[in-house]
Amino acid sequence: MTTNNVHAISASRIIAAPPERIYSILSDYREGHPSILPHQFTSMTVERGGVGAGTIIQFTMRLWGRTQRFRASVSEPEPGRVLAETYSEPNSAVTSFIVDPAPVAGQTQVTITTNVPVRGGLVGRIERLLSTKLLYPIYVQELELLQKRSTEV
Repeated sequence: MTTNNVHAISASRIIAAPPERIYSILSDYREGHPSILPHQFTSMTVERGGVGAGTIIQFTMRLWGRTQRFRASVSEPEPGRVLAETYSEPNSAVTSFIVDPAPVAGQTQVTITTNVPVRGGLVGRIERLLSTKLLYPIYVQELELLQKRSTEV
């Protein structure tokens, strides 16, 4: 696919838990992270590692009646604050989980952002519209599940 630019899809939420707790859930790909995945994720397996940088994961998602397989490598551009999943297929997208202290002590601002390459022109506009319509509600649900999980830990 020839791409001209990158489109960002993002959702944020303030969660009533300290940043360290939130980051530990997100970076744990064996138990924590799988526990916050919405129903569109039909499986997740860890190929290598399991916590934070160096982890390699595979998962499938069921979207609009189609099942698609993804493989990602996990990095920590800012350990304890930013966790990034870089997908090798199908489009080299990157999803980042950003964990910042909220203005109120003991709360955390969590942002999930996916940067996905898109083509130019009409096709690119359609790709932007569809990717946002598809991913934004999933991220909202994932943040709700993260809120719920953070109270159980």
